[in-house]
Amino acid sequence: MKFLKEHLPLLVLVFSFSVATFSQKSNSKEIKRLEKIAQQVSIIRDNWGIAHVYGKTDADAVFGMLYAQCEDDFKRVEMNYIEKLGRLSELKGQSVLYNDLEIKLLIDTEEAKADYKRAAPWLKKLLNSYADAINFYLHKHPEVKPALLTHFEPWFPLLWTDGSIGAISTADLTTGELKSFYSGNTDKVAYVEREKNVQTGSNGFAIAPSKTASGNAILYINPHTTFYFRPEIQMSSEEGLNAYGAVTWGQFFIYQGFNESCGWMHTSSNVDVADMYAENIVTKNNKLFYEYDNKLLPVIEKMIIIKYLENGQLIPKTFKTYYTNHGPIMAKRDGKWISLKSNNRSMKSLEQSWVRTKAKGFEEYKKAMDLKANTSNNTVYADKEGNIAYWHGNFIPIRDKKLNWSKVMDGTTPATQWKGLHNVSETVHSYNPTNGWLQNCNSTPYSVAGENSPKKENYLPYMAPDGESFRGLNAVRLLSKGKDYTLDKIIADGYDTKLTAFEVLIPALLSAFEKNIKSNDPLYSELIEPINLLKKWDYYTHENSIASTLAIEWAYKLDPIIQKVYVDEGQMDQVENTHNFAKNAVPEQLIPQLQLVIKELTIKFGTWQIPWGEMNRFQRNSGDIELVYNDSIPSLPIGYGPAIWGSLPAFKSAFQKDTKKRYGTNGNSFVCAVEFGPKIKAKSLLAGGNSSDPKSKHFYDQAESYREGKFKEVLFYKEDVQKNAERTYHPGQ
Repeated sequence: MKFLKEHLPLLVLVFSFSVATFSQKSNSKEIKRLEKIAQQVSIIRDNWGIAHVYGKTDADAVFGMLYAQCEDDFKRVEMNYIEKLGRLSELKGQSVLYNDLEIKLLIDTEEAKADYKRAAPWLKKLLNSYADAINFYLHKHPEVKPALLTHFEPWFPLLWTDGSIGAISTADLTTGELKSFYSGNTDKVAYVEREKNVQTGSNGFAIAPSKTASGNAILYINPHTTFYFRPEIQMSSEEGLNAYGAVTWGQFFIYQGFNESCGWMHTSSNVDVADMYAENIVTKNNKLFYEYDNKLLPVIEKMIIIKYLENGQLIPKTFKTYYTNHGPIMAKRDGKWISLKSNNRSMKSLEQSWVRTKAKGFEEYKKAMDLKANTSNNTVYADKEGNIAYWHGNFIPIRDKKLNWSKVMDGTTPATQWKGLHNVSETVHSYNPTNGWLQNCNSTPYSVAGENSPKKENYLPYMAPDGESFRGLNAVRLLSKGKDYTLDKIIADGYDTKLTAFEVLIPALLSAFEKNIKSNDPLYSELIEPINLLKKWDYYTHENSIASTLAIEWAYKLDPIIQKVYVDEGQMDQVENTHNFAKNAVPEQLIPQLQLVIKELTIKFGTWQIPWGEMNRFQRNSGDIELVYNDSIPSLPIGYGPAIWGSLPAFKSAFQKDTKKRYGTNGNSFVCAVEFGPKIKAKSLLAGGNSSDPKSKHFYDQAESYREGKFKEVLFYKEDVQKNAERTYHPGQ
């Protein structure tokens, strides 16, 4: 014992040195392994800064793709996984505490780790390459200081298994209800509520050979997301991979894009993929039970610890959470605990996200759809054989058709359980309709092919509760009369700025004014000039249109029911609500709102005669995720309008802190048109540029083109990429 006491410091020092030496050797070995992988990967940056990644294997391509993503915007790669890990509170404090709790209830990290361990060898290789690439990037760039994640694990992608911007489905449950249940109070200090009825949207068009000038199918890819949410990239390998398109930061598959054989565009779906259950909770011997099938089963309790930042310190907060056989308890309604059954992450979903990118045609793509794991997307498809197709959702549980599944279900009976998944053939879909085109604009599938669309009466209500949208009406109008489509023509249709909602709303305003405001009324002289301007307006937005400014600002002040775009079974959709509102509105619901717009514009600008482009601006002044906007620094005028009123090119803008003007935050981001002939022809466009570094020429090099809707040629074939190469290198060089 005396020997140990006298020599313990020395023994500790020797042991520490040995561990450090071993760690250094281990780390050196690991770096050599990653260097070897990097040498198998080539990245060619073209003259727009787009990364074209080439590897021997699919895993090599994933390595290069993730490395390139980190070069372009490591902050967004990291932030997406901080969010999916439920660790935002470690950066933002208590303000997002219950957002983290919601994620941890719905996306289980232990399940993700278990999935990684049992993943098929091919998938495990891709997952390992994902982590290897990001960790290698951080090793090579010590100047990059992660906000939180200094090491990335290969199971991280199993937390987020499709590329949708809306990562989770919670049925009709809110974060506010979650907080109320688990905290006992309803103040909004510790969460940020999800916006439920705000339409961001996406457009997808597929044109059959019968409607194109070349006799080749054409696909139009137009996701509406937060700007800079997805970069543009190409990934290729000698194992049959060659995909181009948009990838969500930190994911390793092309989410919306194409390969040499086919292309896929995803629009957000309102298919019912998550259900609420009212649980009958009983306490016996100080333990909680829930009633199911005439039995009392123990409520599962899990302790979840979330750390939040406060005064520079991480403070742990422990939640006792509850689960039944349906899922986690998320709320309390009418005295009942409400559980949620959902499928917010699954390994099969990640497998599907990958295998579809390698599909060599219609039959292979249908096999990918048969995995039935895509919970959040509709799919618009086209291929080189001339096929066009549409699927409304993909993961659709089989349920009792007598029940309204938009309501809270009785959790005590097996009658409300899911009974497997519907086969794809049973779900709403359309293959090669005779009209020669397909469209979806986050709208009902029952107008996807005009008169040739699937019939609503042939499908169960929970398969397609989605209503019609004003963009959908606009798309059907254009595609119904279109012919001889080329890439430029489909882009032109995709950039049609007609605000179809105002075909309904403006006549109601004009009628109310003419019938109720007499010429001797002071209000008449105040409003007659703007009224006449709106009377002459053709409902199209453009930079110089004053009527666009008046109409858009006015519409946002009307009854909020006309902005309700996501509907449940049996509810009226946005188009029906707008028609209903216009038909029944009294003057007090229409005229004072225009008067207020005139007043606000005059106060801000000294006149109400403000062209839309002067009000509606695009500004990118830093690489921050949360941008700050400023009227006093340069910005670009944008002529496109909000998707919610029917504009196909979407530009959602809002007044920002201390600004008089509106600044865009989401809408058209990555847009692409592709023709599937003997050789791929494609054109694309990004908001701003592909790099998040303000010092890079590719930070803002597409901004003016974005304003004009002027697309660049896609460089798909390696010889074309090499001719336009700006830099060729291996990761780490």
